[in-house]
Amino acid sequence: MALRLHSLRAHLLALWVLLLASAAATAYLLSEVYTQSAAVQVAQAEIEVARACREIGDRFAFFSAGWNGSAAEGDETLTRQLTDVVVTALASHPGVEGGIWTARGGSAAYAFPTYEGTGPKTDLPAAEIDTIRRINAETLTAERPVATRRVARTQTLVVQGCPLRGPLQGATAWTMARVYTDQGRAYGQLLAGFGFLAATVLGSALLLGRLLLVLGRRIARLEGELGPDPRDGGGGGEGGHADLPRLAPTGLRELDRLVEALNAAGGRLAAARRRAAEAERLAALGQLTAGIAHEIRNPLAAIRLKAENALASADPARPRAALDLVLTQVARMDRLLRDLLSLTQPRVPALAPTDLAGLLAESAHLHDDLARAHAVRIAVGAAAAGRPLLDEAQVRRALDNLLLNAIQHSPAGGTVRLSALREGDRVRIRVSDEGPGVPEALRPRLFEPFVTGRPDGTGLGLALVREIARAHGGQVRLAAPPPEAPGPGATFELDLPWPPSPTS
Repeated sequence: MALRLHSLRAHLLALWVLLLASAAATAYLLSEVYTQSAAVQVAQAEIEVARACREIGDRFAFFSAGWNGSAAEGDETLTRQLTDVVVTALASHPGVEGGIWTARGGSAAYAFPTYEGTGPKTDLPAAEIDTIRRINAETLTAERPVATRRVARTQTLVVQGCPLRGPLQGATAWTMARVYTDQGRAYGQLLAGFGFLAATVLGSALLLGRLLLVLGRRIARLEGELGPDPRDGGGGGEGGHADLPRLAPTGLRELDRLVEALNAAGGRLAAARRRAAEAERLAALGQLTAGIAHEIRNPLAAIRLKAENALASADPARPRAALDLVLTQVARMDRLLRDLLSLTQPRVPALAPTDLAGLLAESAHLHDDLARAHAVRIAVGAAAAGRPLLDEAQVRRALDNLLLNAIQHSPAGGTVRLSALREGDRVRIRVSDEGPGVPEALRPRLFEPFVTGRPDGTGLGLALVREIARAHGGQVRLAAPPPEAPGPGATFELDLPWPPSPTS
């Protein structure tokens, strides 16, 4: 199954694993090369000691041809002569030592002419006596050359035994060489290779670790700068937007290119947002102007018609009826202009600890008469304990509009429900009715001015509620009806912050 990499960190970790695998493979190859090189050295040493052993045999045969047999075994003269034979034979074989051995007397001669110590070496190597004795015994028994190899941690000992033909009974020649596996060119190359591998792997690990750390910190900083604006209240109020912040350079060229692109995109987004806001403002102004013209033209038309009829009629009662209608329509236009002024003037809430239960009860009591006239009951539900900081007058005005709207849409015998619940650091005030609900066509523009589902409505009530909610840093929305509601109805929810207060 193919490895799927979804992040730069995963790519870097994969690169580190590949580098480690490559280093392991290279170390294995270096070890193999060194092992093969050491094996070649041992093989060459075996060839060299075999040649040296034959050389001793040839020199001994030449010596035996002129021997008169006057010297006995163990005689100093014979020992000196045999030593000269061994020295002459081994002089052309660097690093090889050897001698002549007899079954009865043991070592008859020993020499190491190429020894690189402080002086000539004349004594047998004590550590290898048993090996020398054994190889000579095996050679004498087999009557042919015998070789052996003894491998240690730092060296390999190569020993060769050769039978000798001559007047000395039970005589054999032996040669020996040491191959130091922890010395020489191959060992130096191995150490250099491992040192280079260790340096590169460690350097790569440090570099990749630093890169991952720096990238993680830089990206975390960018995430923090691009995080949600705390002024948005964890999601922003209705219609709230925040421009992208201008990011500072990170110091990494590749990330800085991304930062520059994000800054440029943020600038273009802010400019586009300003253009969109201006277009939206002009569109809203045009819509508002059209709504005002429509709302004022209808009363004016009715006033003009009544006045013309009153002037043309001889009935003395007509002017009185016309004046009553004029006053009614003027009151309607006055209410319209008052709502418009309330909608457009800036709102700065005067926050104070507010008794929610008392606020709900008082708002419901103010609408009792209207509710009875519509055969509607107002039920005040649970209210959250505590005293949140609210502008009581503004929230009461918002509730007046929501209750008036709910009563006017409720059928006879229906119930309007009013409640306030606390959820964390928010308070949610709900007003529900049992009417037909809000038509789907009106929902996208429900809180805009002059959008209404009633022929006699102005559509300014819900727009005013929205402005009051925004002034508190909250929002108003159309929520799902409560479970106890018998019909679809409409539920409006004021979602306001619950800031701490001395008595909350």
